[in-house]
Order: sequence, then structure tokens, then C-alpha cells
Amino acid sequence: MPSKTSTMKFINKKNLIITIFSLFAFSVGAQEVIQEEAPVKKDSVKPVFKRKKVDGVIATIGDYIILDSDIDMEYIELSSQGVSIEGITRCQLLGKLMEDKLYAHQALQDSTIVVKDAEISNMMEERMTYMMEQIGSMDKLLKFYNKKSEEEFRSFFFDVLKQNKLATDMRNKVVENVEITPEEVRTFFKKIPTDELPIFGAELELSQIVIDPKVSQEEKQKVIDKLLAIRKDVLENGSSFSTRAVLYSQDPGSRSQGGFYKMNRKTPFVKEFKDVAFSLNEGEISMPFETDFGYHIILVEKIKGQEVELRHILMTPKITDEDLREAKEKIELIRSRIVAGELTFAEAARSMSDEKETRNNGGVILNPKTLDTRFELTKMDPGLYTQVSNLTPNQVSQAVLDEDQKGMKKYKLFMVTNRIDSHVADYAVDYVKIKELALKEKQFDAIGKWSNEKIQESYIRINGEYRNCDFSNNWLKK
Repeated sequence: MPSKTSTMKFINKKNLIITIFSLFAFSVGAQEVIQEEAPVKKDSVKPVFKRKKVDGVIATIGDYIILDSDIDMEYIELSSQGVSIEGITRCQLLGKLMEDKLYAHQALQDSTIVVKDAEISNMMEERMTYMMEQIGSMDKLLKFYNKKSEEEFRSFFFDVLKQNKLATDMRNKVVENVEITPEEVRTFFKKIPTDELPIFGAELELSQIVIDPKVSQEEKQKVIDKLLAIRKDVLENGSSFSTRAVLYSQDPGSRSQGGFYKMNRKTPFVKEFKDVAFSLNEGEISMPFETDFGYHIILVEKIKGQEVELRHILMTPKITDEDLREAKEKIELIRSRIVAGELTFAEAARSMSDEKETRNNGGVILNPKTLDTRFELTKMDPGLYTQVSNLTPNQVSQAVLDEDQKGMKKYKLFMVTNRIDSHVADYAVDYVKIKELALKEKQFDAIGKWSNEKIQESYIRINGEYRNCDFSNNWLKK
């Protein structure tokens, strides 16, 4: 357990490492065994991953090992995420890797935690699709992770994802029953010295109205006809569905893999897509059907119990300049009626906005990171910040043309419904945030107690100069 000279120092120290590692899609932990006699580098705040050195096992937790190169890769991951590594030592990174391994090791001993290979396989496909989009090619991906082939990388990546899922499930189980009462929140706040009270940054509460350009029936029919032609070509002429997906699909997540997806009924696809996928037999190709993303056709390749392997082609009808002009006219008319006082922003959102997620609550936008209504300015998405930072409360923005990651264009109106200036934590104003801090401290205590118990029960070995690290946990069992 870390010492708690003060409540906020404790939280900040723990939050530093937890925040850093929450940025990763996964952490790297190779599992091949290398001779332990290999030299170990001294602790350093500098990114030593540029130096060539002999790799070696620096720690063992149960059945898991940690290599010196795993710490190097953590530095690379941090840098690739834009996180400053100044002040982050190898000892700190080793401590976090050891925590992850301890969670995973204990999860294997817990019969209530079950991680299915099919679940990891689905997760792997989604993550690999994302990485391919970011990095650009399999060759670059293999070079980045120092793997010789796609097969080797997939095997490595599967093990990493499974270990991380085990660790996450175990960590969640440790804190799942930790709750905080209002009295505990009050006590937590009162024991923070006045000069150590946190400062909360300026925040906004926002609402929006969204108008989607209405695609003409003519453009929709063009897409349907193209999909029907592809379907006919595959069924009657034996053309490759996979090749057609690479050439014509507008789904960036599957296009490079020939439209391939593996899914079950719990896989997070839209309902319309799953309904069609699970209604087809092996070798059958669907008729074109519509979702919020556009029009699809699906080819089912294999059915394995509750799992389906399929390929699909997505085509999105073209939005014309005329469609955009009509959408802009509509949203500008809505804005003029709000400014004239004919109806409120919330009333207009409920009756006219095309976005289902915000329409029902009067256009109020929820922060996807915190799930509440406040957006801290310093942590706001840059695009959204540019659009709303200069608005005064209850001022309606001009019509904004927005384009999402899928290339879909729409017009938006924004309104700042509340602006909270930067301020020292106030119990009455910031109760929700203070409650979160108090709950985190209680969870840290639960994790610390659990870790100390499991460290004593587990086989743990730390090699070389890493034994001189000043760990927050008692890894050396002194």
C-alpha cells in the first residue's frame, strides 16, 4: 500500500499510473522465455527503448513473465499516444506490469471468471481493424511489434488480449462491491487540507440540434442497383465476393479484409445487420438492406454454433449539394425561430432534431467519458471545443457543417446551457466529482488490501537490479 501523507497526494500518485495505462488498447507482455542471466538496465526516467540490448526475464508472477523489452514497449506505447514519459521510471512501469500479471494469474485461479476464446477472437478482429486503420498496413504493424509474420502477431496478440481481459475482469471483481455513502464522502472531503483541495477546470453544459441531409430516392436506388449487380455477378458468374468488398465497400473497418466479420448475437452490431446475418444459411447472399450506415449485402461463409463468419459490402448513397443546401435552409429556419422566441432550443430539439441520442432529452449532450452533462474545456474534443468555446450561456450558434469519421455530413446548432468557471473544489457544487474521488480512494484501499494478500500467496520473482526498485506494493515480500 502507498503511504497516505495526505488524501489528495495519495489519489494523485495512484491516478498518474492508472490514467497513463487507461490510454492503451492493450499492454504488451510477451510470453516467450529468455535466459534470466541477461543483463538488466538500471532504472531511468529516460526512454531507453532506442538502445540495443540483450533481452531477459526481469520478473515472474505465477505463470507469467515480464521481459526487459516489455518495459521498452510500454515507453513506445506511451509516446505513440502523445503522453510525456518524462518522470516515468522503469520501476513504475514494471510495478504496473506486475500488477496486471497478478490480476491475470489470480483470475486463472478464480472459477467464477471465465474468458472464452471466441470472445477474444472477436475482440482481436476489432482491435486489428482499428490498428490497421491507424498504422496503414500489416507490414508496418509487424515492424512496430517486431513480429515476423501475421500468424506470429495474431498468436501474440491473442495471448495479450486474453491476459488483459483476465486482468480487467479480476480487477473489476475486486472493486465491484465497493460502495460509498454520503457520510463517507463528507468525511473524505473534510480531511483534505484546504491548501490541497483540487481545482476543477472550467466546464460547459451543452445542447445540440442535428439535421441530416435527406438523401434522394434516386441516389438510394443507384446504390441498391449496384449491390444487386454485385450479388448477381457473384451468384451467377462465380465472382469473388471478397474482391468486390475490397474494391467497392465503404466500410473502413472490414474493407481491407474483404468485408470479413466474425460475430455472435452479443457482438455489438446494429440490430438490422444482426437480424439479416442470422437469418441466412451458409453460402447465401442477402438482398440489399438498409441500416443507419447505408445499404449492405451479406454473404454468410460459415455457421459455427452460435457464431457466424460473414463478409459484407457497405455502400452509402451520395449526398448531393442540393441535399446539403436543403438541410442548411432547414436548420437556419429552426435557428431563426429559436432566436425569435417562437420556441425554446429544447422544444426544437425534441420535435425537429434528427439525432435520436439527444432528441428525447431536449438536445442535451452527455459527455461520453463521464456520462454526465459537463464537459471540461481542457479535455474537450478539439473539434467540439472550436465550435462552442466562445458561446455565452443560452446563445445559439450559427449552423455548423459537421463531418464524422465515416464521412457522413450533417448540420448542427449548439447552445451552451451552463458555464462553470475554474474553481477550487466546493462540496455543494462538485459533490458528484468529490464522490468519484472518494470512491476511487476506497477502491484503491480495497485493491491494496487484496494485492498484499495475493502477493503473499503467489510465486513472485524479481531479477537483477530491478530488486532495488522502490515499489508501492510489497513485491519482494520483505
